Amino acid sequence: MKTQPATFLLLFFVIGYGSSENSTTSRGCGLDVVVRYVNLCDLDAIWGIVVEALTGAGVLTTVLLMLILLVRLPFITERDKRSPLGIHFLFLLGTLGIFGLAFAFIIQEDEAICSTRRFLWGVLFSLCFSCLLAQVWRIHRLVRHGKSPPGCQLCGMVVCLVLVQVIIAAEWIILTVVRDKKLACHYEPMDFVMVLIYVMVLMVITLCLSFFTLCGKFQKWKRNGVCLIITSFLSVLIWVAWMTMYLYGNNAVKKNDKWNDPTLAIALVASGWVFLLFHAIIEVHCSILPPLQENTTNYFDTSQPRMRETPFEEEIQIPRCYMENKAFSMDEHNAAMRSGGFRNGSLGSRPSAPFRSNVYQPTEMAVVLNGGTDILQFILNQKEGVKSQV
Repeated sequence: MKTQPATFLLLFFVIGYGSSENSTTSRGCGLDVVVRYVNLCDLDAIWGIVVEALTGAGVLTTVLLMLILLVRLPFITERDKRSPLGIHFLFLLGTLGIFGLAFAFIIQEDEAICSTRRFLWGVLFSLCFSCLLAQVWRIHRLVRHGKSPPGCQLCGMVVCLVLVQVIIAAEWIILTVVRDKKLACHYEPMDFVMVLIYVMVLMVITLCLSFFTLCGKFQKWKRNGVCLIITSFLSVLIWVAWMTMYLYGNNAVKKNDKWNDPTLAIALVASGWVFLLFHAIIEVHCSILPPLQENTTNYFDTSQPRMRETPFEEEIQIPRCYMENKAFSMDEHNAAMRSGGFRNGSLGSRPSAPFRSNVYQPTEMAVVLNGGTDILQFILNQKEGVKSQV
């Protein structure tokens, strides 16, 4: 009983020490979390957790789509579906980079993080919009002419367009950080936006040219054109929203330091999911679909020419093994006249059955099946009929 007060004092001391330690950490984070990564687990900064969850789901979805394309690659045999696989992989790679770059805006900034943000933002978006522009060119050719450009031309176009933004971003960092000896994190929001003018030009050109994918005679590719229009339009809306908030909105509410990073991180995640939902998933699905059977006729497709009802006699000419005998026709006509078959110039009763039954009249199918036997029998019966009437 004497040790009981000492036990209570020790327990209160431990609790008080633990509470003093937890007071220096954020709610939801452990004691060993580095201050730089607090936004990944801080329950007070709920935007970081939401963006982190959406980013992780986007990364898993993008990796899954890339694996599906790799597994199904040997089974894609159609030329129109195989040629854009290169730009599909590049587009998924750019989308994966956009989701990964969102983590750079969740964690706290330093010189390396700021340099990464400034360089990769424009490069990754230029890669995605260059792939969309190449896809617009491909769909336009398919809708108008039914043929896709070669895959090497599509990939070469994407690489050349991306290199322009790489040069612009590298030059900006070199001029501000290396030459002027400024810190990588010290830059104006307007400077960040001005470096992305080339990306905006790509985006606007993609949106304008995507409407031409709806003009053509091959209807099945127009659905891909509609998806390109939706993707480009939503991307324009996202960019207008984040630039307005980044340049003017945060400054108006006087929260530049607190809301700049969330604004850019949310813009990255929103753009990545637009790319996945309205373009990447649909294109991968169209690429892995099995080819249609060429011999299968779609009777509900009114654009296809109607089938000829009698193709047998037109395509395959059956040789006739006998010739029409005009003498036999004249004898039958004279017999019909004698029996009163024709009266007053009009067709009356046909010759009687006994008379017609005396003459063997083979059909075409009988001639084909029986060969020359029916021909000889036909000739003999014809001569006997002529002699009997004479």
